[in-house]
Amino acid sequence: MSETPDPGPSGGPGTPVGDGSAPPRLEPRPLERPDPDPADRAAFGRPDGVGSSFAPPAHAVSNGSVPVAPPPTAAVARAFGRPDGGGTGLQRPPSGAAPGTPGGDGEQSKDAFWPGGSADDPWRNPGAPVVAAPPHGDADPEPAPDRPDGPRLSVREVLFGDRVQPRALALLGVLALGIGAIGGLAGHWTASGASALTSPGAVLATAEEAKERPPGSVPDVAARVLPSVVSLEVTVGNQAGNGSGVVIDPDGYVLTNDHVVAPATGPGEGSIEAVFSDGSRVPAAVVGTDPLTDLAVLRVPVANPTVAAIGRSSELAVGDAVIAIGSPFGLAGTVTTGIVSAVDRPLRLDPEGSAGDAVIDAVQTDAAINPGNSGGPLVDATGAVVGINTAIRSAGTEAGGQGGSIGLGFAVPIDDARTIAEELIRTGRVAHADLGVNARSVTDGATDGAQVQNVTAGGPASAAGLLEGDVVVRVGGRSIAGADELVVAVREHAPGEQVPIELVRQGRPLTVTATLGER
Repeated sequence: MSETPDPGPSGGPGTPVGDGSAPPRLEPRPLERPDPDPADRAAFGRPDGVGSSFAPPAHAVSNGSVPVAPPPTAAVARAFGRPDGGGTGLQRPPSGAAPGTPGGDGEQSKDAFWPGGSADDPWRNPGAPVVAAPPHGDADPEPAPDRPDGPRLSVREVLFGDRVQPRALALLGVLALGIGAIGGLAGHWTASGASALTSPGAVLATAEEAKERPPGSVPDVAARVLPSVVSLEVTVGNQAGNGSGVVIDPDGYVLTNDHVVAPATGPGEGSIEAVFSDGSRVPAAVVGTDPLTDLAVLRVPVANPTVAAIGRSSELAVGDAVIAIGSPFGLAGTVTTGIVSAVDRPLRLDPEGSAGDAVIDAVQTDAAINPGNSGGPLVDATGAVVGINTAIRSAGTEAGGQGGSIGLGFAVPIDDARTIAEELIRTGRVAHADLGVNARSVTDGATDGAQVQNVTAGGPASAAGLLEGDVVVRVGGRSIAGADELVVAVREHAPGEQVPIELVRQGRPLTVTATLGER
């Protein structure tokens, strides 16, 4: 059990016992400060009879205002008390001076708290002002030194330098053998499967080196013309149809067939959308239509479109190579090839798809043309448009039927289509010459012609003196072999033009001059 140290001469508790060699302790130096407010002194000052900040000595008597704590228990004293023999206090330098000697009698020194210290040190001067320290981490940390690369092992050191355990080497060898075995089995199975496709004695045909596509070849022509061809999608209510068209003017004018756009211009007031070869879609507006030749012009809002080159159908000869481009059955960008089978082929179109009296002087071709090709271009070997694909003849159907192609396709000659398109763009309508008769095809075995069935009263034919029963055999310089050819021969002339007409009346030849009217 520890004993309570005897109080020093100053009455302070716990004064260590020294040998008397330390200087006497002095009271703390006074701080220069104003006298405290009496109210603050009463609230925060020391109680009466207490002259120190430390606990009163053990033998002090309480005056009733400050309670005195009881002495610690033996266990607390052993755990937290000073060791036997005394020790330095918090405000004493470690001098070990005995009581009654300088530094050992409880008096505090006027020097710094510790020998060698400076009174200007803020950590030792109680009156030093408080200064905020700079935030931690302002100074850039020193970069960590680069660790040098360790020595690399060579194959010799790995195998013979005792740098790797033998077990690890053995494991690596087993893994390598396993991977090689798996690869060999896979190669064997692959070779076995391939050998089943051909017998070992089969002789494979040698493939020639790829040939370039020279200018004028079908791939070259198709690549140049396809960007100018559009697929037309016509929607009327819940019904939809498709056709084709070709750009003929930099302002976005597209030439197509009247029967392609007729559903959208009728009472249904449908919509037309043009789809280009690059997949872009734009709305198309109808500029004008000509049901008598089954042609129509649309306009699309496209800046600087690719325009097809326009050729001359009058220079076509039977046997010339031609290419049909369009969207048969909705298959956009379809290209088929063939030849010109005939020129100046009079053809009356299907009345269900166009006007009842629509007759064209067609270019016939055996290039595959199917429903959906209508309105697409027929181009020659140079890539110039020579016709607008319009109709086909199928087994069991008349021209314009919905059957598949049997090699009988018909196109409006571009010479006629260009004149009509220019007039539609300029005025929105086309005026055709009219004779004012209805006729039927006849033959006597030696001569063919168009027999007049009736004459329109007051019309051009009536004024020229044509009668019912007359057989027309020539209009201008063109021979007439049937009723359809009579129509296209008259339309080759302009309204108001005077045209000589050769006919046969009751077996006698006769020539009259008719001033053509307008229709």
